[in-house]
Amino acid sequence: MKNKLVGVTIALVVILAIFLLLVYVGGNVMGIERLMTGENPVLRFVFVIVGLLVALGIYFGTKESKAWEVGTRQVVWMAIGAALYAIFSWLFNGTVFFVPSISQVALRPAIAIPVFFGYAFGPIVGFFSGAVGNMFGDALTGFGLYPQWSIANGLVGFIAGLPLLFSDRKKSLDAVLGAGAVLTLIALVIYFLNRTLPNMMFFDVANNIFGDAPISIFAGISLLVGFALVVIVRFAFGKDLDLAASVTWGMLGNLLGIGFAAVSDVWINGYSLPSAIVGEFLPAAGPNLIFIAILVPLLVVAYRAVQKQSGR
Repeated sequence: MKNKLVGVTIALVVILAIFLLLVYVGGNVMGIERLMTGENPVLRFVFVIVGLLVALGIYFGTKESKAWEVGTRQVVWMAIGAALYAIFSWLFNGTVFFVPSISQVALRPAIAIPVFFGYAFGPIVGFFSGAVGNMFGDALTGFGLYPQWSIANGLVGFIAGLPLLFSDRKKSLDAVLGAGAVLTLIALVIYFLNRTLPNMMFFDVANNIFGDAPISIFAGISLLVGFALVVIVRFAFGKDLDLAASVTWGMLGNLLGIGFAAVSDVWINGYSLPSAIVGEFLPAAGPNLIFIAILVPLLVVAYRAVQKQSGR
């Protein structure tokens, strides 16, 4: 038990240390522009620490589980997961297609990576892969660092690894699916009550202004499309509880993790709650969920094939 606590604590402290080195040493001390963060850096790190404490709190509540073991094998997977997520985030983050939003949101098929690593190797591996991978991906992209969004990506991978804590997989799946349905419904209601929120990534060339168009209906209903795909996977693979769990818990991780980041911007950027939900959460979480439902099963199947060939 003591070794697990040490391993989990070290992993979380390393995440915080990497964030601080990149932002304060790379951005502030060395003046590297791509490593600088936006306004309210202290408040951003307050939310980083909150996210880390959430993970630590869940550990203490379930510390008997073997899912919390952090050894050499897990460290290797952390490094691989973070590297893959950083590279693929860089490839897609803003270089392919911007999603209508009030801030910079891009399509991210790479979100399947921290979800898969959390599912396959445990919540701490998923947390590190998502958080550190996103931070380095943002650094490579050059649009600046947003540590609270990186910790949110870590929470996506972390929550995707939580089914390892449950002995009754089917019962937990039903509860998670129900929670996802409630969160999706709430987000959709907020969207339809705030349809006129401007798309600040739209530039009207004729009038030389940004935001001269509302958030598109696709951004608004993409979460519903993603949730529908998750339901299809859940019941189409009803007998394969592990595969169903990877997608269903990935859904919950996406909703809570991205929701955490969007709500943090109510304080950090001064957005209203509806603006944060409609302008950031839906454009980010909706497409993410579609990619999770489609790509994570493919990664799980491929991983099983590799395990089978290697005799594990």
